[in-house]
Amino acid sequence: MLRPHRRTMLLGLALGLAANAAALATPMVTKWVLDSFSSGLDLARPVGLLAGLVVIGAAIGLWQWILMGTLAEQIVLDARTSIIRRYFRARVLDLQRRPTGELVTRVTSDTALLHAASGSLVGLINAGVGLVGTLILMGVLDLTLLSCTLGAVVLVGALMSRLLPRIGIAQTAAQESVGRLGANLEGSLRAIRTVKASRAETRQSEEIIGNARDAAAHSVRAARVAATVWTISWSGVQLSVMVILAVGAWRANHGLLEVSTLVAFLLYVFQLMGPISELTQNLTALQSGIAAAGRINELDAIGLEPADPPSTQPSGSPPDPASGAAPHPASGTTLIPTSGRAAATGSGTASGSGSPSPMTGPILTLQGVTARYGPDAAPAVRGIDLEIPRLGHTAIVGPSGAGKTTLFSLFLRFLEPERGRILLDGRPYTEWSNHDIRGRLAYVEQETPVLPGTIADNLRFTHPDATDDEVRAVLSAVRLEGIDPVLSATDVSGGQRQRIALARALLRTPDVLLLDEATAQVDGLTEAAVQECIRDRAAAGAVVTIAHRLSTVLDADRIIVLEDGQVRAQGSHATLYASDDLYRRLVEALRIAADDTSYV
Repeated sequence: MLRPHRRTMLLGLALGLAANAAALATPMVTKWVLDSFSSGLDLARPVGLLAGLVVIGAAIGLWQWILMGTLAEQIVLDARTSIIRRYFRARVLDLQRRPTGELVTRVTSDTALLHAASGSLVGLINAGVGLVGTLILMGVLDLTLLSCTLGAVVLVGALMSRLLPRIGIAQTAAQESVGRLGANLEGSLRAIRTVKASRAETRQSEEIIGNARDAAAHSVRAARVAATVWTISWSGVQLSVMVILAVGAWRANHGLLEVSTLVAFLLYVFQLMGPISELTQNLTALQSGIAAAGRINELDAIGLEPADPPSTQPSGSPPDPASGAAPHPASGTTLIPTSGRAAATGSGTASGSGSPSPMTGPILTLQGVTARYGPDAAPAVRGIDLEIPRLGHTAIVGPSGAGKTTLFSLFLRFLEPERGRILLDGRPYTEWSNHDIRGRLAYVEQETPVLPGTIADNLRFTHPDATDDEVRAVLSAVRLEGIDPVLSATDVSGGQRQRIALARALLRTPDVLLLDEATAQVDGLTEAAVQECIRDRAAAGAVVTIAHRLSTVLDADRIIVLEDGQVRAQGSHATLYASDDLYRRLVEALRIAADDTSYV
């Protein structure tokens, strides 16, 4: 974290050394003033030099403080920027394995500890040089008094070396407790309705307060150790002052030491408090910073999404401008118009070329795909062979754990296949960038989050350049009104959330619309309007739905039945109801009897 700022640190070190030099010269110049006074010499020169040293030292110290303070803020900013960027480049599943509150704590609380620690290395070097320089000049003045001082310094150093590591241990434990507090509090507040309905307010609050107490206990332990270190260091200096006064007065009384030398030596003793205090403070900050940096470095274990390939252009010939194809608004790829899509479902060839059109065949293909969520986990899907046509509505059904959500994760490249391959437009996913793949797909998740801002801001999240007319058109299609109301997580119903998410997905119509049951929380009238939107979209492109409601199943052109991570059957509702026992049981679980519908 400090390495990119080497030049600034070296400048800060140089300024600190210059300030140390001015401070170290001050007692010697003071001795010169006293000697000149006792000898009746002119005091103007030594006093002027003394005043100059004070002014120069103050100016250099101010410059260094500003420089190192700015550096500390920059290091905290760099750490936060790095963590935030890593979060948004991380694999979705790796990120979701960690509590959200803990991830937030790494950005806010842990990075704050780097502030004081950022200048600790420069401070340690400056304090070390100041300490050594002070001791050397004290030795020049009087070796006997220096030996008394060294005894106190060695004793203080030995005690500090035993106590300082405990600060880092206590700080690490305190930060871990703060992380657990953030994670538990965030989860409880997100589920506050369930907490209150379960009468669990006291239980949850006590558990979270317990995390706060743990953090406080570890912080108090660190504060006690730090207080002990400071007390020892200051007491050692005070003890050395008492001894030096006694020994120095005796030596001066016997003519073994000049009074000016004793005064200068005492000034160095009092000045010695500065380096010792800086060493103590910087060592304490360094221990806390190392603990924080260790927790931040743990984020390296979060896997990142694969880097984009050098080129994302299709290997086939570019579309003929006369065909009416238009560039895709999000990714720069090509969207075929409705008439072209209809033609693409046949065996069409490129006019006059005799070669197959690059836009024929399925839009998405899975070939022998096996995937799992971890090296030791069982496969979530196994040997999946599946094609998603360019037109029509495909519904995916199956019992819990059958692999429905895993398929969506594979489509969106949240999860990489262990074996097999996925193709978009007949081209392997490995040749596409994540940006281009997700630019061709739109996704409506079941837990539809509301983003901060207005309804229009939510809809423009994927396409920031969408016009007001485009936004109003999709809002009207899902039976919502107004683009200016500001949304919050508490004043939007589940049905409104789903309609906002669907409208966001329908804006600038994608090639493939992925829906994790987009009508699960809407009323019957709104569901009819939403289903009409889906039918219109399926007439112009591909719609893939994870189905939990009968209306979705009955409305689909093709139904895929998953079981134990494999494709068990596929076909129309009537065919599957007549031929597949699992599908029939799934439909019956939706409380539909065979004699209650004209579809069987």
